[in-house]
Amino acid sequence: MHLRAGSIKGYNFNRQRPIGRYIVDFYCKSLKLVIEVDGGYHFEEEQRIKDEERQRMLETFGLNFLRFHEEQVRKDMNDVIQAIENYIVAFENLKSKV
Repeated sequence: MHLRAGSIKGYNFNRQRPIGRYIVDFYCKSLKLVIEVDGGYHFEEEQRIKDEERQRMLETFGLNFLRFHEEQVRKDMNDVIQAIENYIVAFENLKSKV
């Protein structure tokens, strides 16, 4: 994933970042953004429930989530990058209004 290179629009992302008792796929502290890339097992009922609980817990820290399926990352990277850039623009616009 392009985030491995380090940044998008000047924001740095850490891979496999521990937050509390969890490890997230990608994290950008300054954006308060967690990015998860879900493989096929994430769609099994038990794992889906665990993922939802984990996300709710991390959201209590004020974090936001973007989730992508691993196939989307492999086949539609431009769309994934665009979604991340859209989040950044919205975040910056919100931040500038505060």
